[in-house]
Amino acid sequence: MAVFLSRYKAHLGIASLAFGMASKEGAAVPEPHHDVITAFADTASRNPDRTAMTHNGRSLTYAELDLWVRATARRLGPDPGVVGVVTSRSPATVAGLLGTLAAGGTYCPIDPAYPEPRRRALAAAGGCRLVITTGPETPVPPGTLPVRLPGLSEAARASGDTSGTAPVAFATGDPGDPAYVLFTSGSTGEPKPVVTPRGAIATAVGALRDLFGLTPADRVLQFASLNWDTCFEEILPTLTAGATLVFHDHAHSGSFRRMLRMLDAERVTVLDLPSAFWHELVRHLTEERATLPASVRMIVVGGEAVNPARLADWCALDTGAIRLVNTYGCTETTLVTHAVDLSGPLAASRPAPWSPGERVPIGHPLPHVLQHLGEEGELLVGGPSLALGYGGGPDANAERFVELDLGSGPERYFRTGDRVGRGADGMLVHEGRLDHELKVRGVRVDPAEVEAQIAGHPQVAAVAVAGVTVADHTTLAAYVVPRSPGGAVTLAEDVLNHLRDRSPAHLVPGRITVVPELVHTASGKVDRTGSHRRYASTT
Repeated sequence: MAVFLSRYKAHLGIASLAFGMASKEGAAVPEPHHDVITAFADTASRNPDRTAMTHNGRSLTYAELDLWVRATARRLGPDPGVVGVVTSRSPATVAGLLGTLAAGGTYCPIDPAYPEPRRRALAAAGGCRLVITTGPETPVPPGTLPVRLPGLSEAARASGDTSGTAPVAFATGDPGDPAYVLFTSGSTGEPKPVVTPRGAIATAVGALRDLFGLTPADRVLQFASLNWDTCFEEILPTLTAGATLVFHDHAHSGSFRRMLRMLDAERVTVLDLPSAFWHELVRHLTEERATLPASVRMIVVGGEAVNPARLADWCALDTGAIRLVNTYGCTETTLVTHAVDLSGPLAASRPAPWSPGERVPIGHPLPHVLQHLGEEGELLVGGPSLALGYGGGPDANAERFVELDLGSGPERYFRTGDRVGRGADGMLVHEGRLDHELKVRGVRVDPAEVEAQIAGHPQVAAVAVAGVTVADHTTLAAYVVPRSPGGAVTLAEDVLNHLRDRSPAHLVPGRITVVPELVHTASGKVDRTGSHRRYASTT
């Protein structure tokens, strides 16, 4: 990974990247906020006795979290490189994240629920040498060195030991130094690492604090998967604003009634939800005539297109005092790049209610974002929040990261692959993909990655994977051709077991159908949509 990072800095000119620039669309871009770890340290020093996090009702102050972060950084040692962190829905993951950044390392989340081959592939692709664990039973990928996360009481004892070294000073590093490695879906079947620099995440976090209007009075629910960048929208703006991050098992219980009771008891003010989950929440509120707790002041949605019918239902509820913010962004552009208030006190007035045929806007670019609409209406995003690039060398980046000169010198942009239109008010509206990628429960999925995994089964001769709309979300459907007629009887179940042993849940199709042949285009390529259209009605 060290070789990769040095090569990327040379290739992308990271040392000379400007983190303060002017938007091509006229908006001034602010200088970045502090490095997030410095911003956290400043917040902790100003608010030592405030509650930083709660977990199922148990509280942790900023002073305690600061000690925990410093103890974690001390255990890792200076410049630990890429550090894998075995995630869990608890404050321990936050201590691992901030402790890695405080030590000058690069954070790389690893989900213990993933199959072992996938965890091994993530650690290898990310270049992890050390992996933070919370106990001896925590599974770590082969070839990595486990580092036990210090406990909170251990951190407190270490802080009172004056015989040892001086307290750890947080490492801030250069804005171009890598902050974290996350993975997107790729066509090879292997994890595709995206490396994001410290300057990019600091800029994005500062912009989100402003967009969300966070104050120390806020209590933000931690809901997103800790293996995807949406969790950073919850964690980092909250803990750099002096607010409280709320972990609670009832958020993931599968019961909206239980979740709503928890939100009320925990006095949650802000939720950041996948659009598909919000659609289901709106349906529950409408059908059950339920209400959100009075404490909730804002719901942020994103990941998939907002259904205008659900938006109309939302506006018909007693939700006028709640900000509903639609957001858009890519892993490669760091968190949110576009946003708009769809309803609530900051939303623009509408002459008529939302109708089912409308397209819901993704909004305007945030102040730090450069945007350009390219050929076929493709949205290109530039500015100081771009990732360094993909692992694998310059060739892996040539297609998606491009350099454009739009009149004031060359700038680096990311090709999102999303086709957008511009409304009369200047807001962007999503009009589909220019490629075959899908969003499954808010997670970007390349069907080719799923096809590559399925094709690895010895009894599969050919495969096509397509997206299927079910209710208000997208799921995957796979069509497989057996190598021999005799293997067709159990092939669907065999392929499903094959995938469950190798792939995370979002890459496992909800339906696998054995078919005699696939549909092909005139040029001989597999036609995913045609195959789905032919066989969907027979399953």
